Amino acid sequence: MFTPKSGKIVKVGIAQMDVAKSPDTIRTSGLGSCVGVVLYDETKKIAGLVHVMLPDSSLSRTETINTAKFADTGVKALLDKLLIEGAQKYRLKAKIAGGAQMFQFSSAKEMMRIGPRNVEAVKKVLNELGIPLIAEDTGGNSGRTIEFDPATSKLMIRTVNQGVSEI
Repeated sequence: MFTPKSGKIVKVGIAQMDVAKSPDTIRTSGLGSCVGVVLYDETKKIAGLVHVMLPDSSLSRTETINTAKFADTGVKALLDKLLIEGAQKYRLKAKIAGGAQMFQFSSAKEMMRIGPRNVEAVKKVLNELGIPLIAEDTGGNSGRTIEFDPATSKLMIRTVNQGVSEI
């Protein structure tokens, strides 16, 4: 289920991004409030995945920004990487997962809504870039591991205590 028929698994860590071509698959784990964004070109059988931690790079406290860490910079950087690898922008589609509200707070302060804010920020960037969002598995309060197969364009999602689903 979570293993490729052939090829290797390209693993993407927190605040990282990478690209995979069929027959390889691409995976990330540890999606709590983070959002996994998959951009893919079905014709070229290529996909990229960015593991977004925070909604906006203006939240960075350092001079040098890890572009993959933020929705506003990570999705755009992933797009650029896919174009270099041969994907066509007009064929790109997106699937996303994650954005859980991992902890309950007594006050619903906006700053503590990281998961929902990440999802909103990712959707905003996809809209700005003109990339259609085909499917999503977001929200809730459970962590997820996702794996995308560029050969089938299927996103497998393992949710803590809820098993595996596919979008």
